[in-house]
Formats: sequence, structure tokens, C-alpha cells
Amino acid sequence: MENYINQMERFRTEYKNFPQLSFLINHVLQADFFLKINKLPQDIPSLSIPENMQNIIYHQIMEDSLLNKTEKESKWEQLSNDLPKLENNLRNFRDYLSETYGMWAYISSLFVSHLANYVDGKKGLEVMAGNGYISKGLKEHHQDIIATDDLSWVKENETGKHLVTKVENLSAMEAFEKYKDQIEYLIMCWSPDGIEIDVELLEAIRNYHRDIPLIVIGEKDGATNSKKFWNIANFIDDAKINELNNYYSHFDLIQDKIYLIK
Repeated sequence: MENYINQMERFRTEYKNFPQLSFLINHVLQADFFLKINKLPQDIPSLSIPENMQNIIYHQIMEDSLLNKTEKESKWEQLSNDLPKLENNLRNFRDYLSETYGMWAYISSLFVSHLANYVDGKKGLEVMAGNGYISKGLKEHHQDIIATDDLSWVKENETGKHLVTKVENLSAMEAFEKYKDQIEYLIMCWSPDGIEIDVELLEAIRNYHRDIPLIVIGEKDGATNSKKFWNIANFIDDAKINELNNYYSHFDLIQDKIYLIK
């Protein structure tokens, strides 16, 4: 069976004369290329095919003077039939990333460069770091951060199987207890949906004698974190966090954001 990337490479050839589609396909393939060599991918646009794409394809084929009528009909049938398949692949790009690389949140090099500016040399702790994409990027920008994860999902998916930086085997609570006296901020990205470890961590931070900002990347009342966490979270309005969100890619229906929570 043809794998995801082979399909996308075939679609790139098939739709090479349609820049609206080539643009999207090339972004997917370029992201995969960087991740394969353990680099953070580039920023990525919304992977949505224009609603009028069928009409664009039809008119472009019919106006092609190099094709005879039979060739035009054959090409239209092929491209028209494959368009929903391409659309499905674009819609499932996040699934491909999580299944292949254990990347759940899309962490681009552009976003991390701005995140590095935000933390600005402060010592940080990342919990539930997975394969360590955020910490890797911050370290490449000379930031002092400790990546931790209990790697409990190793047997279920690719999280923890393709570490891109050193990830210390600690649960979120173990990591906080070990490093709370050393850190100036904490990052929690895509805490699992419905599991209240995020609540336990937030309460531990609140009970600590020193104020430690919690940077959360997730979808409020959606794909990440527990319902209780979103209910008890105190959201801090921070202009720099709002600006940081301008550099965080959204390419599908998931609307995750960066939050500053206390």
C-alpha cells in the first residue's frame, strides 16, 4: 500500500500545474523532510483546498490547447477523482506527524525562535515533552531548559521513540518536585485530553512559595488537557503571549494556542 509521503509526492507531480495545490503539498513535504533529519519544520499555512478548486482544474484543462478532447476528458477524470484523496491527506497531516514522529503540537522553527525571545535566558522546565521538539528548539537558541517526560506512551505510539534532544524520564509531578527550586518558568504542551495530571501540576505550582509562570500550549475545552484544568485555570493577559500566538501555525481544525496560566 502506498504510504502517506509517497502519495503526497505523487500528488505533487499530478498537480504541478496548479499552484494553489502545489503550495500546500510542498509545505507538507518540506516539513516531513526537516523532521526526518531531526530539524524543526518551517511555518505552515492552513492546509485547506480552495472551494472552487474543481472549477479551476476543469477550466484549466479545457483551455489547454496542447490536449485533444480525449486527453482533456481523461485528465479531468483523473485529477477530479484524486482531489478528494489529496484533501483527505491534507486533513490527516497531523495524524501523520503524530504517528510518524510523535509530534502532536506543530512546533515550527519560526515559533520557537519567538518563544526563545519570550523566555529570554530564563531557566525553564518542560514537562510532558514527548520527543523534545520545543526544548530542542530552545536549546538551539541558547536557552537553558530541562526536558522531561515519563515516556509512558512509548508502547502505544511514536512519542519517546524519536528523541531529538535529551529527555529525562520523569512524570510532570516528579519533574516539578525535582527542579522547582531551579526554574523560572514551566512549559506544558498538549497535556493528554481528559487526564487530570495537569490539574495536579497546576495546584502544586500554586501551592509553591515562589511564583512560577506556566506556559501552556493546548486547545481550550478541546483536544488537550482535562475539563477541570480549563475550568480552574487563571488566564493571564500578556501582550507578549498574544504576539507569540501570531507565530504559532494553525493548519487544520485544531485551534490550540499559547496561554500564560497561574
